[in-house]
Amino acid sequence: MEMPHKTPMLSGWGRLPKPGKEVFSEDLRALSSGAVLSRGLGRSYGDSALPPPSHLEVATTTLADRILAFDESSGVLRAEAGLSLHELNRLFLPRHWFPPVTPGTQFVTLGGMVAADVHGKNHHVAGTFGAHVSALVLRVADGRVVECSPTVEPELFWATVGGMGLTGHILEVEFSMRSIPSPWIYEERFRCRDIDALVAALKDSAADWPFTVGWLDCLGGGRGILNRGRWAEKDEAPSQPPSPPRQVSVPFEFPNWFLNRWSMRAFNALTYHARGNARGIINPEEFFYPLDKVLHWNRIYGRRGFIQYQCVLSKAGGAAPFLALLEKHRGAAFLCVIKDCASEGQGMLSFPLPGISIALDLAVDDNTQALVDVLNEAVLADGGRIYLAKDAFTRAEHFRAMEPRLDQWMTVRRRWDPEFRIRSAQSVRVFGDPS
Repeated sequence: MEMPHKTPMLSGWGRLPKPGKEVFSEDLRALSSGAVLSRGLGRSYGDSALPPPSHLEVATTTLADRILAFDESSGVLRAEAGLSLHELNRLFLPRHWFPPVTPGTQFVTLGGMVAADVHGKNHHVAGTFGAHVSALVLRVADGRVVECSPTVEPELFWATVGGMGLTGHILEVEFSMRSIPSPWIYEERFRCRDIDALVAALKDSAADWPFTVGWLDCLGGGRGILNRGRWAEKDEAPSQPPSPPRQVSVPFEFPNWFLNRWSMRAFNALTYHARGNARGIINPEEFFYPLDKVLHWNRIYGRRGFIQYQCVLSKAGGAAPFLALLEKHRGAAFLCVIKDCASEGQGMLSFPLPGISIALDLAVDDNTQALVDVLNEAVLADGGRIYLAKDAFTRAEHFRAMEPRLDQWMTVRRRWDPEFRIRSAQSVRVFGDPS
């Protein structure tokens, strides 16, 4: 008896599956036209690295991970797009080199960092990752391999930075590493009584601290903790490089009821009091990537999955009413991180602009679409925008209304891919690409 065919499924980090399958290759230049999109380590939360319904193959880049060149006098590094940030840090941190910008996980690839134009705790001083990229090699829709930079095919370059992988398969990335005085971080943490105090502390710390971030207890009245840090000087750091933190793993999918308002109120209260006022030398992995030591932590949300809704609010004082709106509509954010953002990135669809970034982890339920709609309307009224790398529910009309650069980006994209050969589930949903 012939067994029924089972459609392969893929998901992002939010564990919301869609039909799709991965094609692995060490030579991305030689991929057949079957791959409709490139995908790295799958840490985009929504559907930006998932294929459209009619075309299931995505090219997984993780086998194409060689370092091609490194100039120790300038810090310029060229590598294949599948190189992970984790591997880069493992090799270069003990040698006192670090990427100029890092997101909140090191389980991402260089290609993914370009496609999402990632930002980090130092956006107020360093901008996005794309500001430090000097060249890209792409395999564009018609099969040609093209090198681009801010001076060579600059429109293609800036459409690719933050372009969610839709302008071509990213093959190589060249960017500038940063020399650091030691591989350790000096950190200060202190409690803030409410969201207004936390935002003020972020702003006040920006002039003197290169890395700042706030954790907010949305279920505990808006209290929070500010973390700020800098690279430790050689004379205040341990003589040996830091060891990797001990990792634990969530071994199975938790039941949906495990994360609820009561359990998270208790966890947040413990976090607020246990991780309060402190200062000292800390392992950079614990400072930059606190969740990376818990492998498969997304299983805690259970079978229902979750989203991370991330927006940037441009108006001063907009954070408190935004979070009040979340509470009014019964949105239980189990994690809330805020960051200070500075100038807008040069990438045509780069996310940050001057203001406060808010990232909320929300379990998916029957109310999720309505809640995202309400939050997006508030972001529109503020003059802000949402982050495509995290998005799974934004409507096309909302994104178009909040993104004045979209038409320019679409013009460049059509020039290089008039038949929309490279597309994703997200580009179908948000940009109206063929399904």
